[in-house]
Amino acid sequence: MSSSSATASDADEGPAAAAAADPAAAPRRRYKRRKVAIFLGYCGAGYQGMQKNPGARTIEGDLEEALFLAGAVPDADRGLPRRYDWARAARTDKGVSAAAQVVSGRFYVDPPGLVARLNSHLPDQIRIFGFKRVTNSFNAKKFCDRRRYVYLLPVFALDPSAHPDREAVMASLGSGNELDRCLECSERGRKVPGLMGREPRTSGGEERNDLGSGGVGGEDDSASNLKSETRVSAGFISEGSNKAGNGEFESNKVEKSELGSSTVGGEHGGASSLNVEGENDEAKNGEIESGKDVGSAANSILDSVVDSGVSKVEECSKLGNVDFVVEAKPIVETVVSMQEKRVETGVDDNTNGEQMAGRKSGFSYGDEERERFNRISKHYVGTHNFHNFTTRTKAEDPSARRYIISFNADRIVSIEGIEFVRCEVVGQSFMLHQIRKMIGLAVALMRNCAPESLMDIALRKEVNINVPTAPEVGLYLDEGLFTSYNQKWKDSHEELSMEAYAEEAEEFKMKYIYSHIASMEHKEGAVALWLHSLNRRNYPDFHFLETNKEHVDAEQTQVTQAENLRE
Repeated sequence: MSSSSATASDADEGPAAAAAADPAAAPRRRYKRRKVAIFLGYCGAGYQGMQKNPGARTIEGDLEEALFLAGAVPDADRGLPRRYDWARAARTDKGVSAAAQVVSGRFYVDPPGLVARLNSHLPDQIRIFGFKRVTNSFNAKKFCDRRRYVYLLPVFALDPSAHPDREAVMASLGSGNELDRCLECSERGRKVPGLMGREPRTSGGEERNDLGSGGVGGEDDSASNLKSETRVSAGFISEGSNKAGNGEFESNKVEKSELGSSTVGGEHGGASSLNVEGENDEAKNGEIESGKDVGSAANSILDSVVDSGVSKVEECSKLGNVDFVVEAKPIVETVVSMQEKRVETGVDDNTNGEQMAGRKSGFSYGDEERERFNRISKHYVGTHNFHNFTTRTKAEDPSARRYIISFNADRIVSIEGIEFVRCEVVGQSFMLHQIRKMIGLAVALMRNCAPESLMDIALRKEVNINVPTAPEVGLYLDEGLFTSYNQKWKDSHEELSMEAYAEEAEEFKMKYIYSHIASMEHKEGAVALWLHSLNRRNYPDFHFLETNKEHVDAEQTQVTQAENLRE
């Protein structure tokens, strides 16, 4: 490594490194702080993002503590990153990984072995590749010209017939190109009352109570913070759903009512239903929650309904309550029928989609599909107002205007038997959820959920629409680029790039990032379940052009006239 001359600020003296093997035995030395850029990679699973956040587990939180334990930060500066000029090249969201992140600061890099000491205090999913000396004014955030992100999108996500929602299946009946009902996922993308719309009302005008009389409800404190609830009455069973709306993902919410009350029926005239619906607690930054296995829970509920229903039938038969037996019998038969169908189709709910990723279909990412997907994605290239592709940023805010340098989806990557489209996005900077919403809308258009012309509408400053947010698991920071800095300081400082660590970074990416993305699809169907939410109930703006045709045409006319006047 080339060395730069030490300035006055570089000459700050500090204590001996805390990582010395035996500080008492070795003579006490005084080291100087050095301004360096540290290169690292990490898998975002289990972390609430890169940026330090009180009360949350973050990448920066673990990294700052490792820097202190490795002797790079003195006791007086522990937990105070501003004191050592801390900066990051990119701020990744919850669950998002990075193959090449860069952070900068003023650290004690002596004695030799800082990288090894840091890695010894970090979990395996965070890896320090190395560090390089930089100028005294260097800031990883300000000097980063471009950020390159990659989203690994399963090929089946672009197939309109894969994992269709219930609405699409019903609409295709009799069309000659019918869609098969998805039996691989436990959810169907139904609308969840209270999130995208209002809670359904009973015939008496009262809202349904989620936790009804004799009901059992609860909240699970697992990674996806799911709530479960099951509604049970007699007559028929309607399958549950999984839906995403306003950039959020929901899993099954189940509430179990007491079976065997003296009266059976009610608002449906003696035929009530079992609804498995979903709701998810909103994450701090509106993150999509995916990755909760709900299949086994739903299956156990069905088993309990069968057992409870049979016991009530037998009990009432002994009491001569013929009316109840007649009403309760359809419940048992329907539940058993649903279980038999699972066995016949070879789908095991306990896996909740472990087999879904390995299923083959006739769809492939050929030349025609590649050309169309890239054509849709090219709408993002250039400077646009992306206020519809983030949260809490208004169209009038100057920060909503972002410059996208390129968007390419030409390569196919095969990981653990699943084919992924490698979507590479390069831009100056990105807002919260921006890339995931860009991917979400592009996928919706590829699946024919909305016309391609909706893309131009979504990028208009005067239009406010809600676009889907793709799961975070497939997104990772590929590299931060420092082109201007390298050009200016090429004669006195080392180039800031991943070239020196390319082999190690690739090995880490394959072992931790790629394997995690594939396993999430195999075990939990992160993208497969999300696809069921792409319907017009959850996203009414998919038919924005139909409902606002006159308004859109009038605005287009005004724009055309303004352009003609300028010419």
